[in-house]
Amino acid sequence: MQRALHFAALCLVFGSCIAAAQQAVLQPTTASQAPDSDTSYIDLQGTAHITRVVPVPATISPEAQKMLARVVPDQGPLESLADRRTRTDASTEAARVAWTKLCPNQVVEDKIAGVPVRIVTPAEIPPANRDKVFINIHGGSFNADSGSYSESIPIASYAGIKVVAVLYRLAPENPFPAAVDDIVDVYKELLKTHEPRHIVIYGTSAGAILTGEVAVRLKQLGLPLPAALGIFSAIGDFARAGDTSALFTLNGLAGHLAPPDPGPHDSYYIGNTDPTDPVLSPIYADLHGLPPTLFISSTRDALLSGTANLHRAFLRAGIDARLVVFDALPHAFWYNAALPESVEANHIMADFLLQHVSR
Repeated sequence: MQRALHFAALCLVFGSCIAAAQQAVLQPTTASQAPDSDTSYIDLQGTAHITRVVPVPATISPEAQKMLARVVPDQGPLESLADRRTRTDASTEAARVAWTKLCPNQVVEDKIAGVPVRIVTPAEIPPANRDKVFINIHGGSFNADSGSYSESIPIASYAGIKVVAVLYRLAPENPFPAAVDDIVDVYKELLKTHEPRHIVIYGTSAGAILTGEVAVRLKQLGLPLPAALGIFSAIGDFARAGDTSALFTLNGLAGHLAPPDPGPHDSYYIGNTDPTDPVLSPIYADLHGLPPTLFISSTRDALLSGTANLHRAFLRAGIDARLVVFDALPHAFWYNAALPESVEANHIMADFLLQHVSR
């Protein structure tokens, strides 16, 4: 079983096993081969077979326009999980340096309830915020840490509050619910020294998904809920893929994208769990009573559909749920410290979370 999960993890980093096989034999599209007109054919099942020529809009910053102009081949060899983790560790460290230049801070490696954490303390914490804490759940497709610095350093600085970034156990070695259990343990420990109304939980991508999962699990356990949640590009349904997962890669319109397979996805994370389990897939849970929640995504985000669908589920449950969508940018663009839109997004996140712990 472990061998099967490991193989699935390798295949699902950038697509299905079929897509991986295709990458091994197909060559990247060249400029002469690229379509220069729009086409659209809808088959009898409603599946759209389309091409689109999409200019970079003038609505985004010059820095973002330059980022979208990067050349990313649409075919290439499959990246192993080990190589992915090495690359992600390097980019995470680069993000720490870049964000620290904008947001001076101190980072301490520690453990809470036996779980490794990074405690990020901004250069300045107002006296009124010293009894408050934010819990960050980093992104990284559940199998790497792509965001514990880029998600925590700017938020800590802009909110003026200490952030605890949870380094939860990763899949495929530790499938669901290992990460949820780790985060719940950290939260329970912080409840011993902080009032729940002075704690928020937030995350990006896999961390955003985990934020929803943890909130449902806390409710199941009858624990006091945090003051607010931040769900920044997520899905809440592992049984059904949303529309944008068939339109965009993690780089938006760039890179390799295979047609989605039917049925449950991310098997290396969900393991043997029913994909409609209400903790794994909060869209099937009773969401009534969850705290105010901010959702953020972008129009070229592969998880835009998942974010929008989960936001609607929160609204149906009567939750104060707000959705902000940025134009033209790809998945988790706010990791990039060079973009004005990233600074704006992080200020929106920090302001919302700070507002709710300050009540």
